[in-house]
Amino acid sequence: MNTITAQAPRTLIADDQPDVLAALRLLLKGAGFQTQAAESPAAVLDAIQHEKFDLVLMDLNYARDTTSGKEGLDLISRIQALDDELPIVVMTAWATVDLAVESMRLGVRDFVQKPWENSRLLRKLRTQIEQGQARRRQHTREHLLKVELNEAREIQRGLMPRRMPNLPGFSLASAWQPAHDVSGDYLAAFKLSESHAALCVADVAGKGFPAALLMSNMQAALKSLASDNMKPSDLCAKLNRIMCGNTPLRKFISCFYGDLDLSNRKLTFTNAGHNSPMLMRSTGECIRLDEGGPVIGAFSESRYSEREIQLREGDKLLLFTDGVTEARNAAGEEFGEHRLQECLRSYRGSYAAELRTRILNEVAQFCAGEFDDDATLMVVIAE
Repeated sequence: MNTITAQAPRTLIADDQPDVLAALRLLLKGAGFQTQAAESPAAVLDAIQHEKFDLVLMDLNYARDTTSGKEGLDLISRIQALDDELPIVVMTAWATVDLAVESMRLGVRDFVQKPWENSRLLRKLRTQIEQGQARRRQHTREHLLKVELNEAREIQRGLMPRRMPNLPGFSLASAWQPAHDVSGDYLAAFKLSESHAALCVADVAGKGFPAALLMSNMQAALKSLASDNMKPSDLCAKLNRIMCGNTPLRKFISCFYGDLDLSNRKLTFTNAGHNSPMLMRSTGECIRLDEGGPVIGAFSESRYSEREIQLREGDKLLLFTDGVTEARNAAGEEFGEHRLQECLRSYRGSYAAELRTRILNEVAQFCAGEFDDDATLMVVIAE
């Protein structure tokens, strides 16, 4: 991509008449421009490929085609292919409305008819150079932002589990689908000891980079607190106090945290304002895990209760964020919890990865792949 010079803007002048080139170079030099001349389309393209310019001032008519402007129009297209941000101002003595419209459609920024009026021509050139420089700066900012967002997404992806832990007696699978470059969703499954494992899903209110930053802070705090000696209710209370000091006004985090005892298949959990996970029994009964307290980061003195539940062979546990249930179809209807329950109820297999994929496929098909919010889920099946 061509760049700009801070002073003495460089202008490429293209015309097949030497006297016109000389007059224009003299005019622009006296006005503080740097100039370079090209007498043919080939010379113009060669110059742009090897030099950096702030503007091209070019004739539409050349020796092989002196009236229609077709050769000049072709040159415009080829310049645009090389650098679509380079401002082009065209000049012709055979100007017509149709030719002017066609050149503007191809990307020309302004149009001047020969013979030109010096002060008017200079005003046009300065205007286009300033606008071109502004476009380049904006493009540079957008490019840097995209690079930074990509890096942030890779960092955040590294905070998510690359693979589910191997927990004896259980099959686990997860999915994390950001709606944008970065996400405010979080999920984790990790061993606390040989006999205990942590299960967590969380969601920051809001989207994008601010939500992702807050979530990374919450993730670090949770990992430092979690242990098999820390009750889920106490963990959420301590996590809440930490996050109250780090959470901006009107921001909060919903969080489900559970301690899974692998030896007796008991799950002790607390739910801090999060979507209630679904525990689907093999009998078809659906139990909602909603015991807990307020969202994290809203009230410093929040207290949390916890509950213990026995998991049985064939039970299917689904942890999820609202991006799953609130996915909408073209008519604006939400996927909803009843459809999610039916996905769990109808699955007769024992592979968490298979059930995860089935759920994701049904949600994606429902919303035609257009997720308005981050969608995250974890499936745990007792074997």
